[in-house]
Amino acid sequence: MSAPPAEADVACASVAYVDPRAHRWFSQRTSRAADWPVDRLLAAKGDTRVSVVLPALDEQATVGRIVQVIRRELVDRRGLVDELVVVDSGSTDDTIAVARNAGADVVRREDVLTDLPPRPGKGEVLWRSLAATTGDVVAFVDSDLSDFTSSFVTGLLGPLLTDPAVHFVKATYDRPLNRPDDVQPAGGGRVTELVARPLLALHWPELTGFVQPLGGEYAARRALLERLPFACGYGVEFGLLVDTYRSVGLDAMAQVDLSRRKHRNSDLHKLGRMAIEILQVAEARLGRPVRSPAELTQFVRAGGGYDVVDTDMTELERPPIIDVKGYPLRPR
Repeated sequence: MSAPPAEADVACASVAYVDPRAHRWFSQRTSRAADWPVDRLLAAKGDTRVSVVLPALDEQATVGRIVQVIRRELVDRRGLVDELVVVDSGSTDDTIAVARNAGADVVRREDVLTDLPPRPGKGEVLWRSLAATTGDVVAFVDSDLSDFTSSFVTGLLGPLLTDPAVHFVKATYDRPLNRPDDVQPAGGGRVTELVARPLLALHWPELTGFVQPLGGEYAARRALLERLPFACGYGVEFGLLVDTYRSVGLDAMAQVDLSRRKHRNSDLHKLGRMAIEILQVAEARLGRPVRSPAELTQFVRAGGGYDVVDTDMTELERPPIIDVKGYPLRPR
């Protein structure tokens, strides 16, 4: 008979605690895009006004097709979407012209809440989009998707239009990893797996049922979004997820499986910059002071040595927009 394991070995082999609420929530609040056909949503929509927002920065190659699909299938043909808005974040290519020609209402970030100088970042554009739209329900869709179908929108809208108890819906999907010589079917959500998911497991285990906590496709009721702060940069999705949970609770949140999401994959240096912004958002919600400026040091091979690149990655936040002078801009 072998000797019993030492106490230290037993500790190392113990199973990590799993919050049962996350598992129960996953089974009850996860649906598929196919569960939400347009006819069902139209029957439930009533007088609810729906806005779809595409944040865009130099996305001329993809934004046009996304706008065309939404315009043709969900605005003109079925009337499910009332407002289709592209909010531009300072593009230097033809994103604005392409989006407008495809049928979107294009708004520059500088033209919304003009008393506030715009800050860089995706979250800044999403926050300002609330003042540029009128929907009771707002769905956000990234504008760099290369395999977009209208089910991205209908899936997100399904739980919100059919269940008044749902206030926030997040998309889930497989995220392929594009490599120079091949495409891996999964592995594209590297910051999710290495940063966001461990943070949730340690500090918000109730939220570990969300498969893609950092995904850019989600929808919510305006009344909720108006009450939440928005991180200006890439930490916006993490902050909205945690703040929504704190505001309305897990039972008011849902997720929908949209199958697959293909877009441009970022290099490791950009992923590192995304990670530090997310970490700052998490630290703020844990009540921990964050050093400012938050300078990130990265290294780039240059000949036989390295170039040192220091970047100020301080993640600023906007307050709940309901408290901002001048909001709303558009009459409802």
